[in-house]
Amino acid sequence: MWKFRRGFSLLNFSYDYCLGVRVNSMNLGRTHVPNFVTGYKLFSPVAENLKYPFSFSHKIQLFCSATSDCLNLDSNSTELINVSDESGCGNDENDELSGEDDGIEAGKLGFIDEKLKHDLGVILEILRGSGPSQGENSCDNPRLIGGAEVTNKLNQCGISLTSELVVEVLSRIRNDWELAIMFFLWAGKQPDYVHSVRQYHSIISILAKRRKFDTAWSLIDEMRKAGIVNPKTLLIMIRRYAATHDVVNAINTFHGFKRFNFLVGVDDFQKLLSALTRYKNVQEAEQLLFSNRNTYQFNTKSFNIILNGWCNIVGSPREANRFWRLMIELGVKRDVFSFSSIISCYSKLNRLKEVLKLFGQMKEMGILPDRKAYNSIMHALAKEGRAKEALNLLQIMEDKGIAPNVVTYNSLIKPLCKAKKRDEAQNVFDVMLSRGLKPSIRTFHAFLGIQRSGEEAFMLLDKMKELGCQPNKDSYLILIRKFCRWQQIDIVFTLWDQMKENGLNDDVTSHVALIHGLFLNGKLEEAHKIYSEMKEKDMNPDVKTEELIQTWLSNKQMELETSHVTSSETKLVDSDHVPGKTKSIRKQIGGGSDATEQPEFRKVVKERGFSFWE
Repeated sequence: MWKFRRGFSLLNFSYDYCLGVRVNSMNLGRTHVPNFVTGYKLFSPVAENLKYPFSFSHKIQLFCSATSDCLNLDSNSTELINVSDESGCGNDENDELSGEDDGIEAGKLGFIDEKLKHDLGVILEILRGSGPSQGENSCDNPRLIGGAEVTNKLNQCGISLTSELVVEVLSRIRNDWELAIMFFLWAGKQPDYVHSVRQYHSIISILAKRRKFDTAWSLIDEMRKAGIVNPKTLLIMIRRYAATHDVVNAINTFHGFKRFNFLVGVDDFQKLLSALTRYKNVQEAEQLLFSNRNTYQFNTKSFNIILNGWCNIVGSPREANRFWRLMIELGVKRDVFSFSSIISCYSKLNRLKEVLKLFGQMKEMGILPDRKAYNSIMHALAKEGRAKEALNLLQIMEDKGIAPNVVTYNSLIKPLCKAKKRDEAQNVFDVMLSRGLKPSIRTFHAFLGIQRSGEEAFMLLDKMKELGCQPNKDSYLILIRKFCRWQQIDIVFTLWDQMKENGLNDDVTSHVALIHGLFLNGKLEEAHKIYSEMKEKDMNPDVKTEELIQTWLSNKQMELETSHVTSSETKLVDSDHVPGKTKSIRKQIGGGSDATEQPEFRKVVKERGFSFWE
């Protein structure tokens, strides 16, 4: 491991100086976080003038966190909430909004040519250290392979790089930032190949997600020199700031639009609001909206972003209702999206009465329901066991010229599956296929949750692939949890290996799910091994998992110590085994009585799945 890290550090050091940039925390001072009680104000001279972590000839106004180095920007190009998009109902559309997506363009091996697939396989074997050319003494852990060795093998592989190939490779090693940056730097030096915006955005997303912010900004400086920085580049940073709840630096990055000579309008401000609400910073986004009312005038779309945050991201009906009344008091016009958002909120909370009341108000105001509104109402009806009425509403929706989409059918399938109504859910699924609609990954996840055997689960998995829907991380986690409950651990490890092959297991969630499943089946040593792998990858488990592991380790240590003491006492008895002394020794060990005549009774207490001597 250290060999790899040392090799990489030297490579990264030379890369920084090659750019003419010295990136470290010494250049990045710390300042106080402004008092945000009075609200956030954009483009006001409150912040100290600091340089970006790359060599600009001018200075830029920035806020800095009091607890972190300035401009520790994290990036993730997850799609923002777009209030003009037609979302689904109930849980489905918001599941998609809340799904973790690092913005890397994942390739589709089933749809690329054979040469690209071959080249991809060769490069991945080299990077992951699993190629046959490594010999018998090689290690499967790529971190143990020196950076120079990997680079030499890449130079000797004889593969001509293309933009598509580089994106495919980055998408598959996106969870290992060290390999990703090594490959990216190597690729940039190859003849007849130049990185485009697409590749830069991919690597910036990878680095920032692992919080390698300085290196990410160095790459942005490289893009600036090449004249290829665009607003999306900064949006990647804004989104990741929001993802880490660092509102201050999200606003700082928004300053960068003007410094890069990008025109800044209300649309860009709304994208900032969307990024904040997307990651549950809704209170801060609302404060930002009102603090900048003179710069960016109130409009329905800006309010809808905040409303959608309270309704479907935070899921607080109380705050949603408060903000809804505030819109009425301020005279902000409510449109179809406004109604769809709050209807969706109540739909997920099984408050059918409020859903139908809002639907009635909508019609009274002459606002025609859109697909999202219909989806939400159908979802609420299906959850209440009124599937027949939901299907009738589906027909009304079609009669009004609103074509159902996949989310519409998911609005019915998910609650039916949750209610264990397999046949009804299957009928809706068949209707969806007959309409020529392709099921989404969430459609299959609903069905995976109600499979009753391993055979059924794998048949459904085959059906997914047949319909061109590749399993993702969540698909595997659903199956891993199921097979752990079914105590089929061999299949669990097979699924885990498949996740490894597809680069889907390098995150905390996957490891934690497997650890808990192994503990459930009494595979404690195996669970500790997975925990150790997490630590090697600089992953920190949640508090519950950490307590679980530490409790087991503590009990194991106590058991070893007890065993050691018992062994020592046994040796003492054996060494002093003299006929005349045996009885006295037994009395010493047995507390004054003959241990062979008086059995010992000890009470066992069970707690947190473990047995303890009281």
